[in-house]
Amino acid sequence: MNNTLKMVITLTLIGVISGGVLFAVNKWSEDYIREHSDNSTKDAIFQVIPGASDYKTKTSGKLKYFEVFDNKNKLAGYALPCEGNGFQGKIKLMAGLSPDIEKITGIKILEQTETPGLGSKITDNGFSGQFVGLEVLPKIGCVKGKPAENPNEIQAITGATISSKSVVKILNEGIKKLQEIVKEEN
Repeated sequence: MNNTLKMVITLTLIGVISGGVLFAVNKWSEDYIREHSDNSTKDAIFQVIPGASDYKTKTSGKLKYFEVFDNKNKLAGYALPCEGNGFQGKIKLMAGLSPDIEKITGIKILEQTETPGLGSKITDNGFSGQFVGLEVLPKIGCVKGKPAENPNEIQAITGATISSKSVVKILNEGIKKLQEIVKEEN
């Protein structure tokens, strides 16, 4: 057997074995990943809706959302998982909304791959805190280089305007869909 054939066989075996090991590890870890994701979602629901004690999962078409209740079983608001593109990749977040879907009660960034030190600041309380009590009508706006002046505006992160605007766009799109669904149900 010549050397070229030996190398091809050896590399093929290494590739097949490596692929098999990766497949096995992926299958083994699927349940753990799903459980972690479910726990993160549950934690985020209770973080974005103050006074929440229980929730019910709702689905309408492709939109999944949560009706959140207080300890007296009264509607405390809605928790809305949203995702969209940021500057470098997907941004996933959970938004809390008042029962009338007119104000944000909080947001929590669940996943992001934005630039470390710049776009990743969307996870900081200084940025996400701007959304608490923010009006969503007519839609959320984002201002650059100056403080927000209107009750439906937030100030973009300096040096990370695209990431800031991405969060606003993701929220506006998700909130619009939720408003349409809740309006149809009532």
